Amino acid sequence: MKCIASATVSSGLAGARVAARSGADRRDLQVAAPFANPLCVALDLAEPEAARDLARRLAGIAGGLKVGLELFTRGGAKVVEQLAATGCGLFLDLKLHDIPNTVAAAVRAIADLPVALTTLHAAGGRAMLEAAVAARDAVSTRLRLVAVTVLTSLDDADLRALGVVHPASQQVERLAELALAAGVDGLVCSPREVARLRARFGPEVLLVVPGIRPGEGGDDQKRTATPEAARAAGADVLVVGRPITRAADPAAAARAILRRLGEAG
Repeated sequence: MKCIASATVSSGLAGARVAARSGADRRDLQVAAPFANPLCVALDLAEPEAARDLARRLAGIAGGLKVGLELFTRGGAKVVEQLAATGCGLFLDLKLHDIPNTVAAAVRAIADLPVALTTLHAAGGRAMLEAAVAARDAVSTRLRLVAVTVLTSLDDADLRALGVVHPASQQVERLAELALAAGVDGLVCSPREVARLRARFGPEVLLVVPGIRPGEGGDDQKRTATPEAARAAGADVLVVGRPITRAADPAAAARAILRRLGEAG
């Protein structure tokens, strides 16, 4: 699918999102980023106690904390409640991908938790995405849904092995257009796609960006960038994991990233 940067496409998608949320009992989600600052630390840790300890050390520094599959599987709703007590915003990154009814039920359950963001795979299709949006709109005035396009661990060769003929950059745009037309609030994308998505879809779309590396990568993330580059390109939320969680002083590492972004840490 050719990249289309026309105002018509962008305004049409924006209109679809507004229509999906219209009605007297619907709220207008603000475009502003969901956390106190752009830094969201990925608590990709095995043990809930370790995650709680790290969260306490990052309280008042990181704008948000990301809870992924491993931590949520081990700690469940209890660990989410405990992390919320630190005062940091929470991003529950479960990447929902199932039949529409199942995903809608999961979204309703997530809406009962003190989280600001959750993820679902755009590849689940429009019916799944619309079911998730409808479920959220029926029960929550807080939760935002962001769609994962192409995982940052995948490159063009990986996509070809999966039978996707388009390069990663093109596949990201195809899935982004699908997800936004279904009414989601934003997108998860790699740093390499931020500027293009921001230009195409406008300022109202929340862009959540993993693969942030203060220095050279050297791990399983293949499409990465520095915090400054991602922020300048238009990222709203910068998800940083190992450069902070594996640092000798995680709080100092987080503050250093915020200083590079011109934010108080």
